[in-house]
Amino acid sequence: MSYRIGLGYDVHQLAEGETLWLGGVQIPHDKGLVAHSDGDVLLHAICDALLGAAKLRDIGFHFPDTSDDFKNIDSKVLLAETYRLVTEKGYSLVNLDATISAQRPRLKDFIPSMENTIASVLNVDPEMINIKATTTEKLGFEGREEGISVQAVVLIRKLGD
Repeated sequence: MSYRIGLGYDVHQLAEGETLWLGGVQIPHDKGLVAHSDGDVLLHAICDALLGAAKLRDIGFHFPDTSDDFKNIDSKVLLAETYRLVTEKGYSLVNLDATISAQRPRLKDFIPSMENTIASVLNVDPEMINIKATTTEKLGFEGREEGISVQAVVLIRKLGD
């Protein structure tokens, strides 16, 4: 079997009056993420990791923020379509590991829901999905609560090799 690794990274600005979606879960907070879609920075990083691993370019290529088709779209739809493209190339997910960098809100209580939601969208065992959250100890744009960043790594395998 052939294995491939993909790395995804995404950042979105935080602002008052927006809704905060992470991992397909709405998180109560006084700020949300600014974006063309729903701004789910975690799902966007995962999409990029999957696309990169399968050599399918990036999320902006497939779902450009200049298209009205993706205005306010639920990022779970983008993730499902991304994984469909990956599986069409004959790959399947082995595992996913992601880290969310945000000073606030505290996310540990929401992580199991995020993992289960992502597993459900990808139709995989939740044991294959690991999400972590960290602060930046009040350093950088995450620490100043100006935005949230995510790094995601996936391992995929080509079936039948």
